[in-house]
Amino acid sequence: MTFEEFKKIIEEKFPEVTAEQMEQFSKMDALYRDWNSKINVVSRKDIDELYRHHVLHSLGIAAYLKLQMPDIYDRLRGEGPYSVAEPLKILDLGTGGGFPGIPLAVIFPHAQFTLCDSIGKKIIVATEVAKGIGLTNVKTVNARAESLPETFDYIVSRAVTSLENFMPWVKGKYSEGILYLKGGDLAEEISTAMSRFKMRKGSVHIWPISSWTEDPFFETKQVIYIEKS
Repeated sequence: MTFEEFKKIIEEKFPEVTAEQMEQFSKMDALYRDWNSKINVVSRKDIDELYRHHVLHSLGIAAYLKLQMPDIYDRLRGEGPYSVAEPLKILDLGTGGGFPGIPLAVIFPHAQFTLCDSIGKKIIVATEVAKGIGLTNVKTVNARAESLPETFDYIVSRAVTSLENFMPWVKGKYSEGILYLKGGDLAEEISTAMSRFKMRKGSVHIWPISSWTEDPFFETKQVIYIEKS
């Protein structure tokens, strides 16, 4: 997927995105190619699909919020009465080179993002890309989630591990919910997590990204939203 193809999708799905934000998206390709040549955070064969496999995939969370939680979507963008609201705090756990945090920080300028990863070289890439596209609502942290002293409104993440492993990492770290990008058949994984961590019935929502785009890449990709129990 070229940037021009990506741009057409964004103009259709997120017409509220500004020219400045689109420019930030456009800068990602060169920055990731440059940094990936120094520190490999995206597979060599995958870098040509940066916009489909990484940027657009990350924005699956934004699509979910826009369609399913529009008030939160507007608040994250600072639109309408939310322009004077306190920015929501978002933790991207296991961000790697900055996904899904950096694309979400572009589309949600009225939120404060903390990008966290335990691998230092990955955080270097996330830091430099965020700086390179001019994001002012992002800070990066080389740490494990358990060591972070603060709590967040929401946690986002992209398939860093099973929910059974993930939930203990974020215990006590969020007040509203988790937005988790995952693929495949999730029924057993979710059932196991709900039982082990005593999640209340109806607190876990699964949204197929394929309901938003017909691109075959997203056929098995899903957003899991876990409400705070």
